[in-house]
Amino acid sequence: MTSTPPAAAPALPPAQMPAAARARRFASLRTIAALVLREMSTRYGRTPGGYLWAILEPLAAILFLSLGFSLVIRSPSLGTSFLLFYATGYMAFDLYQTISNTTARALNFSKPLLQFPAVTWVDAILARFALNSLTGSLVAILLLAGTLMVIDSRAVLDLPPAVLAMALAMVLGLGVGTINCVLMGLYPLWEVAWSVITRPLFLASGVFFLYQDLPPMAQEILWYNPLMHITGLMRTGFYPTYTAAYVSVTYVLLTSLTLLALGLLLMGRYHRVILNR
Repeated sequence: MTSTPPAAAPALPPAQMPAAARARRFASLRTIAALVLREMSTRYGRTPGGYLWAILEPLAAILFLSLGFSLVIRSPSLGTSFLLFYATGYMAFDLYQTISNTTARALNFSKPLLQFPAVTWVDAILARFALNSLTGSLVAILLLAGTLMVIDSRAVLDLPPAVLAMALAMVLGLGVGTINCVLMGLYPLWEVAWSVITRPLFLASGVFFLYQDLPPMAQEILWYNPLMHITGLMRTGFYPTYTAAYVSVTYVLLTSLTLLALGLLLMGRYHRVILNR
């Protein structure tokens, strides 16, 4: 007498599989939105002035730079306005710096919430990236538009290079921040080491000067700094007579995506180790 093999479990109807994927994506978007609201309340909601400080901080930095260098130098390297020259360099650098620093601390910031299955490390990173990208872009638009309105300048605004420079600053900040998130989680001393290593970065990213003003040896070294390309590209959007022939969008994009891919790969491998520390 032959035994009848057990009936196979009914396969999931194909129509239900996309529905489940859509439900998961929707849940992830809600989680990211909740994390964004949480950071907005903790970062800006607990201090007097709130979001006003996000505008006043870079504005104060640009004003001090403009005032300080105007006492030493007669005119900036481009145009006649110190305010516009330093604003076009500082805002792109500040956007990168903010995104990379906040993304690097995404796991520590949301560590209690990551114990819930609905919240993943990807949600934590994307939430900080989205909030700081939107905030930094809005601040840059307000300050640069205000600078153009205040100064007596006939600058011809070319939006595509400026938008591309800001986008590259975001992607670079995400890539550097993601890989630093892994390294800081595995090696706490790396946070101190990174702050020491990158301390001269503000001086070596073209905020104060133009790439063409440097001696040839310095140009060969600083060309490999992606931020030098970003600040140069940013200024081409505000100074029509300035040509930054050294800028390589491909180099910046490849560097950013390589760091991001490596960071995501390491994060997927070691995020449980970091969270259990």
